[in-house]
Amino acid sequence: MKKRFIFLNMAIVCFCIVVFIFYSKAAASGKDFKILASTFPIRQLALNIINGRKNVDVELLIPAQFGCPHDYALTPQDMQKLAKADVLIINGFGMEEFLGAPVQKANSSLKIIDSSIGIKDILFYSDGDHHDIHTNKGNESKNDHQHHDGVNPHLFASPRMAGLLAINIAGELSRIDPSGAAIYSANAHSYAKKMNKLADDFSALGKRIKNNRIVTQHGVFDYLSRDMGLNVVAVVQEHAGQEPSAAQILKIVKTIRQQNAKAIFTEPQYPKKIGKTIAKEAGIVNEILDPVATGPENVSLDYYETIMLNNLKILKKTLDE
Repeated sequence: MKKRFIFLNMAIVCFCIVVFIFYSKAAASGKDFKILASTFPIRQLALNIINGRKNVDVELLIPAQFGCPHDYALTPQDMQKLAKADVLIINGFGMEEFLGAPVQKANSSLKIIDSSIGIKDILFYSDGDHHDIHTNKGNESKNDHQHHDGVNPHLFASPRMAGLLAINIAGELSRIDPSGAAIYSANAHSYAKKMNKLADDFSALGKRIKNNRIVTQHGVFDYLSRDMGLNVVAVVQEHAGQEPSAAQILKIVKTIRQQNAKAIFTEPQYPKKIGKTIAKEAGIVNEILDPVATGPENVSLDYYETIMLNNLKILKKTLDE
């Protein structure tokens, strides 16, 4: 009887140890607090912000290679991700029009962080024309921005704006998860400092450029162009994902010649053929700049910075005389 009692106690102790190890591993896996990021660049920011915070995981909602989700439609798999998430971080400014009512249907308790809230000096497209832009220096509300058809949502392609997005995300995460506030804040401010240094390097290059007139794929580089003092005289696509007609291509070529544009910059997320054709017809240089709208599934924390530094080298090689 005594031996049986000792054996039972040992079994209970072993069971408790197994349970403890299981939950310890689960806690260490970083998946207790589930965060979803709507797009690749937003996830890149979030990963830097949560770095060092235990029990927190950031998953990407849409495929890493999809790019800006202007025409995206939620899949059943996306709905499952939303149902399991605690927080959804979005780009804002209408980028995630595909979300809408399905989000609340999938998860009524989901907390949504709009990374763009409160950011000033926002650029707007004029009458749907992506190269004719103006700036809002006010501080409009979330709803004002999301219902303004001309808002340019591509803040992430500007290092300076990316730093502001990081600060915003960290502030909201700190309210939702106060025990991680110190880590979130420290990481975000450190990241913003790096981004501002990088932005200063872009600005310094812009000041040296004699011919600042360029053509871009679409409005994704408007904020970076503003940071550098570049003048976008035309875009390949007036609406993202919509290829230009033959007449539009001729119009772009004519604008390039009239404005004496220096180069056309296209993006790796789009076919190369049209950009090369326009460059050849207009007699200018065609180079590729990456706005970091897409990337690998398993990404390093410095991926955005690395790509932007490469963009800086390309701009220097192309425009700096």
